[in-house]
Amino acid sequence: MVIKNDLMDWQKLNVASFLASSIAIQFPETHGKSFVNASGSQYLPFIKQPILIYKADVQLQIDRAFARAKQRELNIGIYTHPLFVTKNEDENHIAMGRFSDENQTLVGIIVYGDKRKVGKALDGLKFHG
Repeated sequence: MVIKNDLMDWQKLNVASFLASSIAIQFPETHGKSFVNASGSQYLPFIKQPILIYKADVQLQIDRAFARAKQRELNIGIYTHPLFVTKNEDENHIAMGRFSDENQTLVGIIVYGDKRKVGKALDGLKFHG
């Protein structure tokens, strides 16, 4: 996952949660098993693998990672700046549909696929601190 570093904290967390959910929804093999504690209470599962979160200090970095992920035919989830003002899924679809790949303002992406291809797509980025 790559998230713009200049966002407010609540925005970064929001972007991360929506992008992580996109992988979980689309790829059931990423789901773990439900947790059961000593009381016998059952709790929701996690995604099986850790999600590494990189930062993009400038727009060019996230745009480059996006382009490289597309070139490598990875599965990509995106979060664009207009989504910060939408209020529901219908508005999200309208906001996303207004822009092409070339003119969208990405603030977060998540990529899923072959580990080597993902590594190449995100090469040069640093982890969020």
